[in-house]
Amino acid sequence: MYGGVSASSGENGADSAPPGGPASGPAVTGRAAVPAPPDPPNAAAPPPVGATYGRAAVPMRREPTAPGGPAQQSPTSGPAPTPGPPTPEPAVGVRRTRVWWVSGIASALVLAVASALLLVRPGPLAGWLGAGPAASQTATANPEPAPTPVLAAANAESGVVPTGAGIAAAIEPLVKAKALGTGVGVSVVDAVTGEALYQHDADNLRTPASTTKLITAATVLAARGPAYRLTTRVVAGDEPGEVVLIGGGDPTLAVDENAQFPGAARLDRLAAQVTKALGGHAPTKVLIDTSLFVGPTTGTGWSSGLISPEGQVAAIQSLMTNAGRRKPVHHEYGGDPRYSDPALSAGRLFAEQLGVNAPVKRGKAPAAPTSDASTATPASDASAADPDGSAAAGNPAPGTELGSVQSPPLVHIVDWMLQQSDNVIAETMGRQVALAAGRPASFEGATQSMIAKLNELGLPGDEADLYDASGLSYHDGISPTLLTGLLAMAAGGGQPVMGSIFGGLPVAGWSGTLEDRFATPTPNRVGQGVVRAKTGSLSGVNTMAGELVTKDGRLLMFAVLADQTGPTSAARSALDKIVAGLVGCGC
Repeated sequence: MYGGVSASSGENGADSAPPGGPASGPAVTGRAAVPAPPDPPNAAAPPPVGATYGRAAVPMRREPTAPGGPAQQSPTSGPAPTPGPPTPEPAVGVRRTRVWWVSGIASALVLAVASALLLVRPGPLAGWLGAGPAASQTATANPEPAPTPVLAAANAESGVVPTGAGIAAAIEPLVKAKALGTGVGVSVVDAVTGEALYQHDADNLRTPASTTKLITAATVLAARGPAYRLTTRVVAGDEPGEVVLIGGGDPTLAVDENAQFPGAARLDRLAAQVTKALGGHAPTKVLIDTSLFVGPTTGTGWSSGLISPEGQVAAIQSLMTNAGRRKPVHHEYGGDPRYSDPALSAGRLFAEQLGVNAPVKRGKAPAAPTSDASTATPASDASAADPDGSAAAGNPAPGTELGSVQSPPLVHIVDWMLQQSDNVIAETMGRQVALAAGRPASFEGATQSMIAKLNELGLPGDEADLYDASGLSYHDGISPTLLTGLLAMAAGGGQPVMGSIFGGLPVAGWSGTLEDRFATPTPNRVGQGVVRAKTGSLSGVNTMAGELVTKDGRLLMFAVLADQTGPTSAARSALDKIVAGLVGCGC
């Protein structure tokens, strides 16, 4: 386990020390409450099943990290960064050859994205596309800026395309700001044409922090689909009176109506189903089956200060309530207390709902009484499946399903992950990519499957070197070019389900992890309401990737990754100035 200090800020454990490195000063990150859009149609549609892919090649281009970076060790997969002095930055250039994700016919971009999102994801983004009002946010003391319809701006007639030289003149001095250090990578892409307008060391891998969640969001939506739901089940155990709670990988599962996530599945409702199925015969023992997820429960390269009980992430298990939190409250500042063993704690809470006093233990659910586990007979029909009478009322055959509850649609879970930068949700989503691909639901299985999915989508998977799905690991590496390519593809309509990620991106000065960014006087305030982006923050790392509309009305995708920064507050301000410079660039 690594040494480190406790996190003092919510997002991605901002200001926690990297393994073996010092911590910088504390930062403040605001978060708005996340609304719950209505359920999409066909929400119970079965998931697609992916193929099994080979492990993606590990790139050889990654630069050394700055002193105080990740501890040198032998991780489970991929090379750890090598300590050493920073490599001098290459000259800034304008690259116009990277067009593997060009969106095609410009007018189809808006129509494709709009139709896909309105069909499967009514909610905040629908209002941005002209289909209704923007989602309501938690009331604040100051009026909230109305978000600009970012995706609606993306057509061939909207705005003047900036020139590479113009962008370089506007932001290159900002990219060289002392607060950002020497390890800065920038990519700026025109969303309509796919043209790379400005690139500064954009193909080298940088520590991405929470911008990793963009890859997690895109790959899980592509692998499972926006309507997919996660199921938590209870079956009869091998012994009379024994019930088995089976974790289905739902991080949003709640205990009762006091839920962290709107519309979450609930243990009290599951307990009521079990009680009814048993015909009034009270269970006497509860087991938990957490076999869906395998391998280590914490990631390589995670600082110990980030891990529960007082950190920003819990042990990653297939059974938990409120993403492992002790209370259904998301703490905007400081630690976010979690259970040290989320699965066992969830089992105990379930036992309380059933009135079972016996100790909760781990176990394995018996096979269903029929050959097809997906059609397990409910307890109410147990006599039909068991004519010899052993499954009499209150004593169903082992493996008989006694109840189940389902999560909200996956698109809502991805929204919460992006808005709150929830690390536990991110890790469980990565494991869903693995399960869809037929791989083990582990850190390694998740990251291999995410990279394979990028390759399958036509994105350069060799520009990602991942050790987790949340971005907490200092060993993670992603190129700015990959992030802008992913965003351009999501907006282009060729992969409609990927377009759902835009609805979850925080809005500058308005929501999520950008609520208190771009809210200061000029020049940064120009970005308020017109920037949607995922931020990332670790000690010495400050990143942002998303979309914006220039003052000339042009939609751009951008990524800025700085992994050798100074104090967090100064680095964030410098990063915001770059993005604000793009918004205000009449170039």
